[in-house]
Amino acid sequence: MTKNRNLEKSHSLWQKNLKASLVAIGLSTLSFIPTMANAAVVKSMRFWQSPESTRVVLDLSSNVEHQIKVLSNPHRIVIDIPESSVVVDLADLEIKSDLIKKVRKSKPVKVGDLRLVLDLSKEATPKSFSLKPYQDYGDRLVIDLFDKKKEVVKTQPKVAPEKELQRDIVIAIDAGHGGEDPGALGPTGSREKNVVLALSKQLADEINKEKGLKAILTRKGDYYLRHRKRTDIARQNRADLFVSVHADGFKSPKARGASVWILNTRGVKSEIARWMQLQEEKSELLGGVDSKITLSDYDSSVRSVLLDLQMESSIAESMQIAKNVHKKMGKVAPKMHKSHVEENNLLVLKNPDIPSILVESGFISNPQEEKLLKSKNYRQKLARAVKDGIKAYFKSNAPDGTFYSAKFRQNIYRVQRGDSLSKVASRFDVSIRELKVANNLKSNTVRIGQKLIIPTAN
Repeated sequence: MTKNRNLEKSHSLWQKNLKASLVAIGLSTLSFIPTMANAAVVKSMRFWQSPESTRVVLDLSSNVEHQIKVLSNPHRIVIDIPESSVVVDLADLEIKSDLIKKVRKSKPVKVGDLRLVLDLSKEATPKSFSLKPYQDYGDRLVIDLFDKKKEVVKTQPKVAPEKELQRDIVIAIDAGHGGEDPGALGPTGSREKNVVLALSKQLADEINKEKGLKAILTRKGDYYLRHRKRTDIARQNRADLFVSVHADGFKSPKARGASVWILNTRGVKSEIARWMQLQEEKSELLGGVDSKITLSDYDSSVRSVLLDLQMESSIAESMQIAKNVHKKMGKVAPKMHKSHVEENNLLVLKNPDIPSILVESGFISNPQEEKLLKSKNYRQKLARAVKDGIKAYFKSNAPDGTFYSAKFRQNIYRVQRGDSLSKVASRFDVSIRELKVANNLKSNTVRIGQKLIIPTAN
């Protein structure tokens, strides 16, 4: 009997020990699960080359902490990510960069961590930041690599030689979106960033055919630029006009028609305008903008007043240019979205010192217009129309010291008593229409003392 009781006690003790062991194992397992849940996986890597930097984007399964080290002899960047792994084949990456030779794994300091190494062709300065999930993108780690030598070269702004008497009128052409940001998508998969880059290059070619006009592109390839960087490039090149080129996308495929927009500081006026403003905000997020960057900071009330006055002048000039472009585009596009120039409060148009317009070449979300925008022949016609609108404006409003000023603004006549527009036109052997266009006149009425620009032959 005693023996049986001892066996029962022993069995009971064994059961308690077993339960304790299971609980311990369970607790150990539970404490291990969060660590595994927090571990991240690098699912893919993408590379974007721009004139000023190379961007490396790591697509992650979750947000991560990371450390970056710069090593030399040879030049390389080391990326340490705790408790993470990589599933992409690093040997099979398409590296679009002349800076990065290859990407490889290396032995981490701590077991279970991930160490990636970027082997470089030359020295570079890294800047990194994380981006939260947005639309089709998950968590991302963005690393921008800046070539030190290029940083030194770009410090001096371009200055026109003093001896240049008749300079070109400079038009900055900005192809929207690029790189991580595809812009709007067409029904057959066309990407806005590709269509508008092709159109922008064609527009630049058309402008550069005209003596006295010169086009510069803010981006020449598939990479993203912040909105402020786009206008900075225009400013560095002393642009007389900024033209942002886009292809509309809307939630309804029925929306159609090309359009021309200028800045409206009082807010948006239509659903399309609100949609455009939303897309611009998305563009900054998709393109990978560091949230720590301050886009503008005017803390001086005096400076604010001066900027407001300058902005009013810039908007007024933008409207005149936009009207010319809208009119010329209307002769080529199957349909204009509206019969007038539209207005929106877009960041890319906020240039107090440069007249700025935004050309929407059509709705890429509309099947018929997507087909047109994919056509090189149609884009050529559209590019020529935009150029003609720009040319028409500057023939009548050429900046001082330009070739256009010397050619089309050679004579200034002050209206005398008894003059009429027809008499002035006859006296200088020009048509009334040419005289009205040159002076932006809406009627044939003139007043004594009024200055009239007398255009020369085209």
